[in-house]
Amino acid sequence: TPLYICVICSLIGWLCLYLLFCSTFSHRGPEWNCRLVTLTHGVIIVLLTAYVVFVDGPWPFTHAGTENTDLQIFALAVCLGYFFFDLGWCVCYRSEGPVMLAHHAASIVGILLALLMGVSGCETCGVIFGSEITNPLLQSRWFLRQLGLYDSLLGDAVDLLFILLFATVRVGLGTVMFYCELTSPRTLLIMKLGGVVMYLLAWVFMVDIARFGYKKTRAKYRKWMVNRELKETSEEKPVGHQE
Repeated sequence: TPLYICVICSLIGWLCLYLLFCSTFSHRGPEWNCRLVTLTHGVIIVLLTAYVVFVDGPWPFTHAGTENTDLQIFALAVCLGYFFFDLGWCVCYRSEGPVMLAHHAASIVGILLALLMGVSGCETCGVIFGSEITNPLLQSRWFLRQLGLYDSLLGDAVDLLFILLFATVRVGLGTVMFYCELTSPRTLLIMKLGGVVMYLLAWVFMVDIARFGYKKTRAKYRKWMVNRELKETSEEKPVGHQE
């Protein structure tokens, strides 16, 4: 099957899923249904790229720049179709800022290069896995907000897990992957440049997430101190007057 047919079929598939969600949840807004598609894609692509990286192989840390396998091509085509859909939706509804649009554009270019040149599929799938593994948590956070359940223990757990996964996988393991790609003699220069762009974007997101984590922790600490003071005040017994 020609490569462009696979990508077009993927795009049509994600668009049809979006239309299905729109008809099923007609009382919800477009962003609700788009985020359902994003959540579905995140779960599917994480499972698919995890199988590609950890089971089917080859190992991206040691085989960067090697020829693409059929399964890698399939995973990249599925992901590329989704990014075309999501970028089009974001532009149409003007829902995202320049950083996220740049991330989508860089992802599309990187996947296209890997598919058209026929190499670097293993590390591209590895990057997609690391990038998308936090996506379901990010969408869950938004849905919790919409349902009024974010300010709870569940919301705190989702935020904590999101921050930990982003820091350890996308930045921590991402740094190792970035080093392996730069030092690999097989990886083409243009793919290395793409790796630089994606790595810098990851750090931009990491700085924003660190700021968010600091602000939320500070707010939680202040709330705990206020509640503690109120509790101590309520427990104090009034002193009686003696005549």
